[in-house]
Amino acid sequence: MKKTIAFSFFFLVSFCSFAQQTIIRYLSGTDKDNTVAWDFLCTKGRNSGKWQKIPVPSNWEMHGFGTFNYYQDKINPDEKGLYKHKFTVDAAWKGKNVFMVFDGVMTDAAVTINGQPAGPVHQGAFYQFKYNITPLLKYGKQNLLEVKVSKRSANESVNRAERKADFWIFGGIFRPVYLEIVPPVFIERVAIDAKADGQFAMQVFSKGATSSQTIEARVEDLNGKAIGESFSATPSDGVVLRHSFSNIHTWNPEQPNLYNVIVSVKDKGGIVHTIKQRFGFRTAEMKPGDGFYVNGVKVIFKGVNRHSQWPESGRTLSRAIHLMDIGLIKEMNMNAVRMSHYPPDAAFLDLCDSLGLFVLDELTGWQAAYDTITARRLVKELVVRDVNHPSIVLWDNGNEGGWNRAVDNDYALYDPQKRWVIHPWERFNGTDTKHYPEFNLVTNYVLYGADVFFPTEFMHGLFDGGHGAGLDDYWQEMMKHPMTAGGFLWSLHDEGVVRADHHDSIDVAGNQAPDGIVGPHREKEGSFYTIREIWSPIQIALQKLPVDFNGKLPVENRYLYTNLQQCRFNWKLVRFANAADTSQAETIVATGSAAPIDLLPGEKGWLELNMDAGYKNADALYVTAYDAGNREIFTWSWGITSPAQLAAKNNTVTAPVVDFIVKEAGNQFTLTCDGIAYSFNTQNGFLQNVFNGKTNISLGDGPLYTGATQKLTAFNKYRKDKAFVVEPVYKGDELFTVKWTFEPGKLPKLEYGYYVKRETEYTGITFTFPENKITGMRWLGRGPYRVWKNRLKGQLLGIWQKDYNNTITGESWNYPEFKGWHASLYWVTIQNKEADFTIYAANENVFLQMLQPARPVAAGNDNTSPPFPGNTIGFFNNISPIGTKFKPASSLGPQSQKNRPLDGMVHRSILFQF
Repeated sequence: MKKTIAFSFFFLVSFCSFAQQTIIRYLSGTDKDNTVAWDFLCTKGRNSGKWQKIPVPSNWEMHGFGTFNYYQDKINPDEKGLYKHKFTVDAAWKGKNVFMVFDGVMTDAAVTINGQPAGPVHQGAFYQFKYNITPLLKYGKQNLLEVKVSKRSANESVNRAERKADFWIFGGIFRPVYLEIVPPVFIERVAIDAKADGQFAMQVFSKGATSSQTIEARVEDLNGKAIGESFSATPSDGVVLRHSFSNIHTWNPEQPNLYNVIVSVKDKGGIVHTIKQRFGFRTAEMKPGDGFYVNGVKVIFKGVNRHSQWPESGRTLSRAIHLMDIGLIKEMNMNAVRMSHYPPDAAFLDLCDSLGLFVLDELTGWQAAYDTITARRLVKELVVRDVNHPSIVLWDNGNEGGWNRAVDNDYALYDPQKRWVIHPWERFNGTDTKHYPEFNLVTNYVLYGADVFFPTEFMHGLFDGGHGAGLDDYWQEMMKHPMTAGGFLWSLHDEGVVRADHHDSIDVAGNQAPDGIVGPHREKEGSFYTIREIWSPIQIALQKLPVDFNGKLPVENRYLYTNLQQCRFNWKLVRFANAADTSQAETIVATGSAAPIDLLPGEKGWLELNMDAGYKNADALYVTAYDAGNREIFTWSWGITSPAQLAAKNNTVTAPVVDFIVKEAGNQFTLTCDGIAYSFNTQNGFLQNVFNGKTNISLGDGPLYTGATQKLTAFNKYRKDKAFVVEPVYKGDELFTVKWTFEPGKLPKLEYGYYVKRETEYTGITFTFPENKITGMRWLGRGPYRVWKNRLKGQLLGIWQKDYNNTITGESWNYPEFKGWHASLYWVTIQNKEADFTIYAANENVFLQMLQPARPVAAGNDNTSPPFPGNTIGFFNNISPIGTKFKPASSLGPQSQKNRPLDGMVHRSILFQF
């Protein structure tokens, strides 16, 4: 238990005088960090069979009780939790209505007050339910609440829908418990339909009101300023109050404007009861054969699926976690989130309203549906609780076959907005939400699809595959669909739990749960930044600055509602430090801002940076875009100085030694230049070792050309002018040339070339160096994360430092990973236990290979363990792509294919500084 609430407290959810509003008194805490200790007994598993204390709300497994299960209740399926809690009821509440509200209990909850049943057993874990306990209470005295919670439901359809599902199966009172105290005449709830054109309709459900009374409403902005006049109606069951407003600000995820409506029951004596409900003016509509529209604008969902889960607390969360998740979602430039696979905490939806995200709210049903009686009850509980959130734009009736078709029309019974109902995964109701389509299938949809297309799950992540890998091709193809509405990635975070029974390690259920773009504690993976660039609402597609760059950049506005006049752009020019200078990474040469640009959504134009030709004295240009709320959208970077120019600047030795020393012994040839000895194996032509005068440096076994057989036919070594040349000659499947040039006062240069005649997973050269001696690397290139052929976007040109790690993405979380491909290499310093050395790339678009990523322990296939040249250090012009959980890379689109044969000879050179 973290912070504990030692006493109940009042939370006032409306306004006016104390007697006229709903009183909320919490019996539990409010979230995972604010809990109340209740008496608890677990019937099976850990710490079972004895009464102890447990924090409420919580999942009992996370506090040392019971049994952990993933996917279904395999162990101790009949495990139950017994709760007791004493609470005092104010004598002043006599004559009022007292409701006990449970925001979420897993799974069956049998509630008694003072030994009497509060009502029928509630079945269904993720839904708010309440009992009128007025006649059961002892006023002015202590009362006893008892709850028997069964993890497995007595209703087998609930078990099929909720407890045989691809997520952790917990137990417990995991959301708050509280009392609602209202007068005899009260407003039970409202259901609002506030259109983008200002037309306002609200169903008001009151209890006990008579025709002599009045239901009155007024709308205010969030500062309390009245909007228009008050309006009223005579009470009746679900009476509709209507009004027309002008000059309102609509809600959308880019400008999430909100209002409050204050609703009161009045009589001659004044206000009897009043509530306040937040809402937004917003129209959501599906147009079959066209698209999905919000406020008349065709919407493209850039979305992600989100489980409600935290490693130390299971499904009991907090406002801070909700804020963190929404912040991460918006930082990736997403505008939508799908609730997988159950309705979330109400606080999460409140934040989606205020911060701006489209939401797909989902009835649980993971590949199996509730029976019709249960489904009807839970649909009502879902919609009644969530109906007034403007962020919710679609209802999901189950998932992947877990839909009960008999209740498709039930959502509209409680939703005056009549939001569209979908079946995620199915072609249904004018929508096609197919999960995990292959790229070629998307192409087919583009050509022949007749439904509004938006996969509610795609690019299934696992370990380092999926998510950003392949997304660029998918997204470009999906945007060609005339009726596209975007899509939702699977999923936001790795669903790992801290297992006290496994030495507090994080369990991700093998290859089942580690599916996130971020880790269990929201550690960012490389795909996070790829998605951020691909889904940036501002696109600058220029990959390389032209020779005659005039300070203008092509820009496209991919916002839905925002003119780029509301955004701002800053730029800076930097000069990078030398590899030997570890005290700094860069020096800022100049900064400035771009001229404001008037560009409507969907338009393209030119961004003028207002900088002079002096930019050529810098090494790189950065441009950062900020939205209207000053949130960074993305930073683009371009090299100005080329790798060849930078290598030339550093191609000097401070104290050259003019004379060469040549030694030959057996199969070894050693050349000493500027006091450093380079040893070659004359049988294969490889560099075998370097001695810097103090220590051996174990760089060797290269350059080895990857992927084709080569046999040494000659080992030529000769002087040429001031230089000494070592030139192995090879014959093999493909042409491969190698030439080492040693010249006093300059760095040794390796020139190599190859002519690739075949499709390859990767193409380049490698060397070996003992992994156990590598401590880190510092390099200039695009980083800091590793890349794959189909995940190149999102990285920033700069100098990066990474200490050695053996992170396996999704099984450990020390990011960024050390091993793998690294893009746009200028130079790299290999930090090691022998002596650090630096290698300069003298060509553009060189990929550094740093060792080989370890295969995930729980990998069920090779999709996310693509071919690699070995546990080597290499320099490549082509690299391998990576697949997803379900798809090999070859099915993910053009960027995910093998590398095609090269047109002509590739020539590369690198310099070595030991």
